[in-house]
Amino acid sequence: MASQAFYLLVSIIVLLSAIVVSGSGSVGINYGRVANNLPSPEKVVELLKSQGINKVKLYDTDATVLTALADSGITVVVALPNELLSSTAADQSFADNWVEANITKFYPKTKIEAIAVGNEVFVDPANTTKYLVPAMKNIHASLVKSKLDSAIKISSPIAFSALKTSYPSSAGSFKPELIEPVIKPMLDFLKQTGSYLMVNAYPFFAYSANSDQISLDYALFKANPGVVDSGNGLKYSSLLEAQIDAVFAAMSAIKYDDVKMVVTETGWPSMGDEDEIGANESNAASYNGNLVRKVLTGNGTPLRPQDPLNVYLFALFNENQKPGPTSERNYGLFYPNEQKVYNIPLTKEEAKTGESTPVNSNTSQVPVAGEVSKAKVGQTWCVANGKADEKKLQAALDYACGEGKADCSPIQPGATCYNPNTLEAHASYAFNSYYQKNTRATGTCEFGGAAYVVSQRPTYGNCEFPTGH
Repeated sequence: MASQAFYLLVSIIVLLSAIVVSGSGSVGINYGRVANNLPSPEKVVELLKSQGINKVKLYDTDATVLTALADSGITVVVALPNELLSSTAADQSFADNWVEANITKFYPKTKIEAIAVGNEVFVDPANTTKYLVPAMKNIHASLVKSKLDSAIKISSPIAFSALKTSYPSSAGSFKPELIEPVIKPMLDFLKQTGSYLMVNAYPFFAYSANSDQISLDYALFKANPGVVDSGNGLKYSSLLEAQIDAVFAAMSAIKYDDVKMVVTETGWPSMGDEDEIGANESNAASYNGNLVRKVLTGNGTPLRPQDPLNVYLFALFNENQKPGPTSERNYGLFYPNEQKVYNIPLTKEEAKTGESTPVNSNTSQVPVAGEVSKAKVGQTWCVANGKADEKKLQAALDYACGEGKADCSPIQPGATCYNPNTLEAHASYAFNSYYQKNTRATGTCEFGGAAYVVSQRPTYGNCEFPTGH
């Protein structure tokens, strides 16, 4: 009897331990590199380690980055980009070669744990959806040949817009045109390989577009009355949890109740255009900080309370070459000079104490040394793409100063912005003049790929770029 009681006690302890473990999720971070001013990969790895971040997600398989991550203890999700989907789907040898060059070459010194095949493929304007599942299967077959299929999972991040209905959460459903061609085959593949669904979810977008209907506190994980789901009676205290459960409900509606999920992107911008409601440092600090606390110290969602929440914050850095509205360049937790945009906990120890706050509550964006000056919310500038072909840059410069009627007098010989006398500097000034003159309208900072928008005021020598304000 005594031994039976002992074993019963041990079993209870083990069970309780499992429950405790299941209640704590993980926090990783997306390391995007659409910028020309980021620290070296070696410095980035040191930054990650100094902050206690041990999970990172990439958007490619850059050799310098994967080499820097070797022996770091940081687990890595790598990506096969959308533009390679068709070739990967069509040719097993292409997939084999890709895995050999980008996975087996670095594993296990670099702890690659998953491959994201494509990213938000369903909204890819190149119409790559039909290649997705065949590409996933071919990459998996390549991993099998290398005996890595049990160590490295394969999935593909889907945008939240793959759902037709997301409110109430219990009515969650996928867009009908996606279900048979790609959703079901992908979920079958995930089940067969023991993988999980990757989902990118941004409550910011829903709040910004519906701020008259959605409580800011509800979007930011702050104290609020909550929202009761009219379909199942569950009460939600945060928008992200409601979004996650809407995806679970959508899977359940097509009989896939046993596929796990990881939120591979979520975040909140610290700056935005005037029409991007809620994009500021304070809200970004609250959202990301409260999310980390929820993940590391709480349970799962109301629908799946025993399933831990696993998320990857977007993003590590502000990326100055990302196209689109100002918010796109201001999701980072850090500036390129490695200073924090705001203070949030990133480890379980930190999550138990402390507040999430802007680093400088009375100042605007911290400038990157030697490159930018302070910018007010909503201000953007247009600069030349230094990687563009020289002939393309010159043609765009000629257009801006000619037909475009930009003010190019400051870049004439002897004028205030003539120096530095480089094509890139002169083109940047002309492009920005054209952009500001046209009230920063969409499409006025493209010049056939020779220009892009930035949210930090550029400077070349002593020449400071004007703004339209």
